[in-house]
Amino acid sequence: MINFTDITGLASDTIAICALVLRLPGVARLQKWPLALLLCTIAIVTLIPFGSLPLAAYLRGVTGDLSIISLVLLALAILKPLAGWSPPDDRSKIALLFLIVLAAAGLYPMALGLGYFDPYSLGYGNGWCIGGLLLLALAACYYRRALLAFAIALAVLAWSVGWYESTNLWDYLLDPWLAVYALGALLRRGIQTLLAPRRGYSAR
Repeated sequence: MINFTDITGLASDTIAICALVLRLPGVARLQKWPLALLLCTIAIVTLIPFGSLPLAAYLRGVTGDLSIISLVLLALAILKPLAGWSPPDDRSKIALLFLIVLAAAGLYPMALGLGYFDPYSLGYGNGWCIGGLLLLALAACYYRRALLAFAIALAVLAWSVGWYESTNLWDYLLDPWLAVYALGALLRRGIQTLLAPRRGYSAR
């Protein structure tokens, strides 16, 4: 019998597939109703069994369960062209991406044996870790970084109710695919910022 964790895992990979389709040339330019129909069709196809498992399950076998913050960003990627909605403050997303890269740089090398301390162990209900996240979420609220505060709060809430099979908070906050995406997005923004003045100068 399929359990709740499997349902959310399949749903997360279905959302990821839909978000990837939106990156294809011309897809995001479709009108809302044709785009909604396309995404619904893709979602149905990914959940139809091929062999013994649906397509989303095969993808889940490669990616594992995506973090809650990954799901938040994927949902935003779908909502923007589909509903015309995006966070009002883009700086909130930049702050979130920066913290993801910073956390990944500190977590993954040490978790793989670099150094004598394993920060992954802090995810098993460490009070200092949870308290730090609470302070970070409060600071995000104070500085009006709503996306950052919402993502942290949702991840901690999902962990507290045992949303995934994992009992480690880090698995709700971060995953390798999210870290790669965040690093790539920040590098792209940095390159665009560096090239913007030159383009303006050449246009004159």
